[in-house]
Amino acid sequence: MEKTNPFYQIHTPEDLRRLLPEELPQVADELRKFIIDMVSLHPGHLGASLGTVELTVALHYVFNTPYDRIIWDVGHQAYGHKILTGRKELFSTNRTYGGISGFPSMAESEYDSFGAGHSSISISAALGMATASVLKGETDRQHIAVIGDGAMTGGLAFEGLNNAGVSRSNILVILNDNGISIDASSGALSKYFTRMTASKSYNQFRNSVWDMMGGDARLSFPKRFISKMVGAFKSVISPQAVNLFESLNFRYFGPIDGHDLHTLVEVLQDLRTIQGPKLLHVVTKKGKGVKEAEESPTLYHAPGKFDVRTGKILSSGINLSLAPKYQDVFGKTIIELAKANPKIVGITPAMPTGCSLNLMMKKMPERVFDVGIAEQHAVTFSAGLAAEGMVPFCNIYSSFAQRAYDQIIHDVALQKLPVVFCLDRAGLVGEDGATHHGAFDLAFLRPIPGIIISAPMNERELRNLMYTAQLPDNKMPFVIRYPRGRGVTPRWKTPLEIQPVGKGVCLCEGGDTAILSIGAIGNNAKKAIEMARAKSGKAFGHYNMIYLKPLDEDLLHEVFKRYKKIITLEDGVINGGLASAVCEFSAKNGYTQKLIPLGLPDRFITHGSVADLQRECGIDVDSIAHLLLKSI
Repeated sequence: MEKTNPFYQIHTPEDLRRLLPEELPQVADELRKFIIDMVSLHPGHLGASLGTVELTVALHYVFNTPYDRIIWDVGHQAYGHKILTGRKELFSTNRTYGGISGFPSMAESEYDSFGAGHSSISISAALGMATASVLKGETDRQHIAVIGDGAMTGGLAFEGLNNAGVSRSNILVILNDNGISIDASSGALSKYFTRMTASKSYNQFRNSVWDMMGGDARLSFPKRFISKMVGAFKSVISPQAVNLFESLNFRYFGPIDGHDLHTLVEVLQDLRTIQGPKLLHVVTKKGKGVKEAEESPTLYHAPGKFDVRTGKILSSGINLSLAPKYQDVFGKTIIELAKANPKIVGITPAMPTGCSLNLMMKKMPERVFDVGIAEQHAVTFSAGLAAEGMVPFCNIYSSFAQRAYDQIIHDVALQKLPVVFCLDRAGLVGEDGATHHGAFDLAFLRPIPGIIISAPMNERELRNLMYTAQLPDNKMPFVIRYPRGRGVTPRWKTPLEIQPVGKGVCLCEGGDTAILSIGAIGNNAKKAIEMARAKSGKAFGHYNMIYLKPLDEDLLHEVFKRYKKIITLEDGVINGGLASAVCEFSAKNGYTQKLIPLGLPDRFITHGSVADLQRECGIDVDSIAHLLLKSI
């Protein structure tokens, strides 16, 4: 089979470009099957890459990669790209510790022109590369930005379009319009594309074009025919559709069927010869090739293991009667709070299912706002709500909140607006790797004046912090950061209580060494202390700080007066976080104890299971227990 199947003879795009055009559909079919088979056994992002199979084959067939640059926006569209560019044999290691990344990575392959874990970056990056090529005299180099999966809703994409339109750079933007990101795409732009591609005029026009071509999709497009087609498109379908991009000085082409491989190849070949900024509108189906993924794209965005024959997602083996996910505790608690407080509203930048605001959406749809992949807008929108007396719970993944740093400072903290920031996916998130770890929130938020920063150790504290943050006497921005995954107890629905701001708690005391922890990583410290005590018979202190800001200085004085050795533990970067805060406190007050900081080192952390990454960083249970035993 492999000897005669062209797919298995492809090790680089050069091999692909040696094939005849009529062999490409088989390559696409086998590539889709390969992705399905691999992701069913080695979990990753499924739907987005299945939707771009034909587009991926066409791009590498037409363009001279890696000399020509392809920049993939929302990098989980790029599995097919990775497989066709020399990583087929390595793909079983995708997203595993020591394996290949689930996203494009410049360090991994020369074919990965630009790293992409967050969305909406491709147009700006491609424009920068195209501009550099002009300056270097590389006038034949092509630059293609593939943007889709909801990324066009991000403001950065429009900033790039605006700048690219007045440039002389040779850039092709491919809008992969699949009508969805992870959840269904929201906003006027998404609705606009849907109306356009579903319109009667559009479909009548497509049929007319088909008839003009004699029903032969393989007929090459002469340049004058493209010109006539675009002119007819302008007059017959929707002048506004073309004007949206052509008002930005982009030549607009499409929409075309993103699963029609022959047409894709022919159109891309023609677009290669057209100079200046161009946009090709391609309509695709997320999850194509797996019926269940096509019908339930949100569920099958990253489904875990599934049966390739039935498409059924396989059980993870986790007893659901045990501790719930922090995300679900948030989702159920905000409904409980919102029923009692009519001022509470929920805001998310395109992650209602991931952060569990979808639960509130079902019960109180008028009080939840999905603003699209637009974190900056989400924060300032929340600030506007707070300025008018509402209580906005703005839920953003920790790594995505980095994109809204100026808005947090300028629009919220400077104006002392009580926005509640719920930073989901804080700490190490596992297989998504460096682009998604919530490593920096404690450090980048701590310098901001007038902000409360908290991290619950368990579900009960998460609920209490949410309750405390929405009370009328809170007049400050209030950050609650919590990890991805399950908590520690099934008995999570405890009565809501105030979590006193700026106050930590002593969990146990004794001996000469104490651990100061913040957040859910404190559960590792708790287990490590039990392990070390069982082995040595010695006692150790453990203090749950809960708040990084304001810091519980009264509690710290108690700790420094009692213990000879003090360990700080956090699942964020050591520089700037809890360790830095405690060191500053120690220096300010003249304490001389030995301080041992545990946390994430001063480098980007790779992808892998959370257990593997904690072990690498020395914050797993065994490493902490070993350190405690050494301190005796």
